[in-house]
Amino acid sequence: MAIISLGRAFSASAAEAPDRVAITCADNSVTRGDLEKRSNRRARALAAHGVKLGDFVTIGLPNSIEFYETVLAVWKLGAVPQPVSPRLPLREREAIVELADSPVVLGADEGTHPGRVCLPVGWTPDAALSDGELPDAISPAWKAPTSGGSTGRPKLIVAGDPGVVDTDVPLAQGMQRDGSMVIPGPLYHNAPFTYSTRALVYGNHIAVLPKFDAEATLQAIQDHQADWILVVPTMMQRIWRLENRESFDLSSLKTLWHMASACPVWLKTAWIEWLGGEKIWELYAGTEAQAVTIIRGDEWMAHRGSVGRCLMGEMKVLGPDMEPVPAGEIGEIYMRSTAASPTYRYVGAEAKVTDDGWESLGDMGSIDAEGYIYLADRRKDMILSGGANLYPAEIESAIDEFPGVHSSAVIGLPDEDMGEIPHGIIHAVEPVSIDELRTFLGERLVRYKIPRTFEFVEFPVRDDAGKTRRSALRDERVPAES
Repeated sequence: MAIISLGRAFSASAAEAPDRVAITCADNSVTRGDLEKRSNRRARALAAHGVKLGDFVTIGLPNSIEFYETVLAVWKLGAVPQPVSPRLPLREREAIVELADSPVVLGADEGTHPGRVCLPVGWTPDAALSDGELPDAISPAWKAPTSGGSTGRPKLIVAGDPGVVDTDVPLAQGMQRDGSMVIPGPLYHNAPFTYSTRALVYGNHIAVLPKFDAEATLQAIQDHQADWILVVPTMMQRIWRLENRESFDLSSLKTLWHMASACPVWLKTAWIEWLGGEKIWELYAGTEAQAVTIIRGDEWMAHRGSVGRCLMGEMKVLGPDMEPVPAGEIGEIYMRSTAASPTYRYVGAEAKVTDDGWESLGDMGSIDAEGYIYLADRRKDMILSGGANLYPAEIESAIDEFPGVHSSAVIGLPDEDMGEIPHGIIHAVEPVSIDELRTFLGERLVRYKIPRTFEFVEFPVRDDAGKTRRSALRDERVPAES
């Protein structure tokens, strides 16, 4: 067993093949050797700005070489990378930064977070700083992504594992040592961050798209002879609709993972028939990683619609009385880790945990007699839009702040392209301008959280206890066959 820090692991791969390309983004590439030097210099600059062992460092950078360079630098200081969307409105980002107590915020203009060092996109360290090896350091947690949470307040989901890797253990989930990976999704999302940064320290060439584009994704697989890719169903659907998709050479691709939202049966079937079931894998889990299901495409064909069987941790389905439901019956999915130590901890929230340690992420589903898990059509309140989890309470909180709004509810309506789109239902006590409301929300919410559509009703959407029956509101607007 050879357990070393993530920083040391990348340094070793750089020393082994310094001229091999490590990352490509658009027309820019960097070799392992240059990335090692740049991340060392950046680490020293961050340390000079006050970053210490164990600090959270908020990274609000777009998909770029700079993003990975920053993550490596943070690891090399023994700090914790805390990625956020570069498009977050200032108020939303400030709430996260306060939770993290980050000494440095990257991707922020100077002065936007008083009392903290703010470094804008494109910032480069002083060239006079050394790019030589740093003293070894291990991050107490290797990542700390964020979630808006079902309460409408942000929280950090801090990984339970430290910033180390066992170099003697083979990579999991089809990833190769010294392989080639395409990442078309945003790096502030947990899955693209997790898989691509881990692969990087094992010497993979990461081809990351500045933003998703269906044709550019296939072009990247062809150009870089990628053997591994991570997508979400919205991406799969847009790629499938390309008239020229058959013109790309995808023969190098050995593994395609999809996750983050339910994949329509017809779409997954089409991809399996196109690429082969042995290449297509699906994973269901939360960022918290208490438990995980996995299913390969050819196995899925015999269990259509399933997300697989639980292969790590434990899962069960409970009814409203908190008793297990019969096989095949829908209830709430609960998870429990079987690891020796916690897989995560929250900052800014408390987990929903039963007395015997089972947790719920709010998902509804069923487990059949063979142990295969099927998610219900939609989660209870969470809106899954283009692979992103949207929490109604967070959006409602912003809407309710607008002058004239008495109460609001946000539900997900079916959308062929995005899976679901957020729809706002508003009870107002005086006329509300939609244009002014959108501008108001744009100052408080990232763009994809703003409802695509609104409707105004003459009744309060919350009862006397302040509760909103979102499922009932949705059922009134969506026919049962949808």
